[in-house]
Amino acid sequence: MDVNIKQLTIPGVLLIEPKCFEDSRGYFMETFHQQKYQTAGIDQAFVQDNHSHSSRGVLRGLHYQLKHPQGKLIYAVTGTIFDVAVDIRKGSPTYGQWTGAELSAKNKRQIYVPQGFAHGFVVLSESADIIYKCTDLYAPGDEYGVLWSDPDIGIDWPVENPILSQKDIENPKLNQISESYLPG
Repeated sequence: MDVNIKQLTIPGVLLIEPKCFEDSRGYFMETFHQQKYQTAGIDQAFVQDNHSHSSRGVLRGLHYQLKHPQGKLIYAVTGTIFDVAVDIRKGSPTYGQWTGAELSAKNKRQIYVPQGFAHGFVVLSESADIIYKCTDLYAPGDEYGVLWSDPDIGIDWPVENPILSQKDIENPKLNQISESYLPG
């Protein structure tokens, strides 16, 4: 297979390194190949693609949808980000744990975050453009969040004073979220 896929510290969260063919003209790579990715365990159909542009220090997250959970395949087309997945599935042996990876236009890595996880990222470069494929459509009334700096989760963000939306500043800690608002 011309793609290297390995599991990160939480089962189901995958780090993907597509094969890149480079020469003096530039490069070519597949950013998604259903059959290859399905063989690696990503067996859900993607129904929506999103493009996010952010400046250095912008932190987006930690977000999830409950009734319309989204698996996400994320990669940077410009710049560098630190991307994070937090397991918020009730009863999961890795509940409340996080894993992450640096994604950049240079390293061309991707991360797959399955349904049932909160997702977020912070921009480490001057700016970054992120593309992410989703397994369900965005549902505005179904968006929830976990506080990016929840000390019980203990994410080791590589920034000290991120730029946050008001919504992300006000997200609750994981232990403040009623079980009825967490994925099973």
